[in-house]
Amino acid sequence: MLLLKEPPARAALPPQIIAVPAGESRAIEVKAGQILRIEARQPGAVASMFAFSRINDDVYMSVHHTRVFSNSYVLQAGMRIVSNRRRALMVLGKDTSGKHDLLLPASTTPYLAEHGYAGQTGCVESVGAVIATLGLKPPKVPDPINLFMHVALHRDGCIEPLPNTTRAGDFIACRVVTDMVFIVSACCTGIAGNDTPGALELSTAEELDEL
Repeated sequence: MLLLKEPPARAALPPQIIAVPAGESRAIEVKAGQILRIEARQPGAVASMFAFSRINDDVYMSVHHTRVFSNSYVLQAGMRIVSNRRRALMVLGKDTSGKHDLLLPASTTPYLAEHGYAGQTGCVESVGAVIATLGLKPPKVPDPINLFMHVALHRDGCIEPLPNTTRAGDFIACRVVTDMVFIVSACCTGIAGNDTPGALELSTAEELDEL
């Protein structure tokens, strides 16, 4: 079992497939031991990923703690994505893109309106609506991991957005090690070169070869 020391003490679960329309957000519940796959269904798609505990409202996926835990600004195979308690939530096992952002915050509707994206719903508002629907009560909407977003970090500290190179069919697959609710947004990022919303697909399985 990919990067998991012991099989989970539960019966195998049926696979799930959830479509995320461009400009919207969707949730998927993933149990420890399962593989979560997030796929770009359209070129240029960006997937802003969040995760929350159903058991403890104060526990959520933290990109800030992930950077410190891994001592890296680059998401790469074998990297552990952790919670705000510095506990591993998932491990990146397969990645066909190799371009992700661990620095930039989620967009908001007012920000988008101010920067020429009138009529677009921000990621924070879209994800917040899903959180409310699920009955989750996190203390805040944390910053996401922006999958498939192409930006460069220069030595002088400058963050430079680059043209998105995501292809339809690009995906990441992670072994989840803690039961979590993942919310993935395909909303406009407001980041130049990565600002065209594209459809996504979320899926789960017990093993990589089932996806």
